[in-house]
Amino acid sequence: MESAKIIAVLTRMVRDVGLAEELAQDALVAALQRWPESGLPDSPGAWLMTAAKRRAIDHFRRGKLQDRKHQELGRELKVEEESVVASMDIPEQEDISDDLLRLMFICCHPVLAKEARVALALRLLGGLTTQEIARAFLVPEPTLAQRIVRAKRTLSEAGVPFEVPTGTDRASRLSSVLEVIYLIFNEGYSATAGEEWMRPGLCDEALRLGRILAELASGESEVHGLVALMEIQASRALARVGLGGEPVLLLDQDRSLWDPLLIQHGLAALERAERLGGTHGPYVLQAAIAACHARARSPEETDWQRIAALYDALAQLSPSPIVELNRAVAVAMAFGPANGLELIDSLRSEPSLRNYHLLPSVRGDFLFKLGRYSEAQSEFVRAASLTQNARERKLLLDRARACVERQC
Repeated sequence: MESAKIIAVLTRMVRDVGLAEELAQDALVAALQRWPESGLPDSPGAWLMTAAKRRAIDHFRRGKLQDRKHQELGRELKVEEESVVASMDIPEQEDISDDLLRLMFICCHPVLAKEARVALALRLLGGLTTQEIARAFLVPEPTLAQRIVRAKRTLSEAGVPFEVPTGTDRASRLSSVLEVIYLIFNEGYSATAGEEWMRPGLCDEALRLGRILAELASGESEVHGLVALMEIQASRALARVGLGGEPVLLLDQDRSLWDPLLIQHGLAALERAERLGGTHGPYVLQAAIAACHARARSPEETDWQRIAALYDALAQLSPSPIVELNRAVAVAMAFGPANGLELIDSLRSEPSLRNYHLLPSVRGDFLFKLGRYSEAQSEFVRAASLTQNARERKLLLDRARACVERQC
């Protein structure tokens, strides 16, 4: 719980993320050795922070003394330490929030590949072990470990400053931070591969990072929009998985299982985002879409026309094939499956969706509703062949079998 704060403060002191993490781990090891004997201190976080700072001071002192091999030790040692301390920028407790924000911007710096940003953010800010991150993303642990090491080296070699960017640079870097947090959440919400439909631990980590960022950057509407979106989506977690671990789609979910507290938090975050005014960004618009579902007591009460209009706005603001795919679903629900199918068919030649399993899955759903069962079956089988998630594959094959039954 304290590791992110400690690493953030140490990074400000030593200007090296990799070294900061090593020093923080040294402090944690010292706690494991001493606390069983001495007992838990009154303020464990403060104890760890002090221990970590002392290790940073020792590190610089050793480096300085190595350059002065013939210096006499003894009385001069204390003077030397005071000199080192005086030359270092050691933040006070109230600066830790700023340090955490700086660390977020470093972990999500565009100089790093997207996969590296996610891994580094989970390692330094989420406090997850390399093994836990590798397991979550189904990557071999040595591969993940090398990815993190390379990311730290890249930041060091690029001389990335430990600061919160300003102006246009801040906007682009904030976009990267939000993207990384949402990538983490989405992998937890709908696992891309493996045996499980969801990985709740990743959703929890993303929510925690989002809430921290919302406190640190309280004037940014998109930050509150992302938190609102994640809170509302996370509220459906219990209803998204059946008793046997099978996926339960949105329209089939028992809405009494939706978490009312998370919905309340999400709607409050959306209200904060909207109060800040200005043009609504993509996360605020997606949160508004999620809010339409959250406010509906049943699928039939869902305001699909508003959702379709919000997707129209999102498509104009952030055009992408995925947005168009989601817009097609909303249009089908609001104005009939034939209208949705027309939009879907216009996406079939899109190269980026060629191997995206949700395109044939959605198309199959529209065809099924139109009574074109043979065509729908083919689409569901194709979708099943493209997904890497075992639970989702079974769901799609079950839907393909339902098409066969309708034809008999």
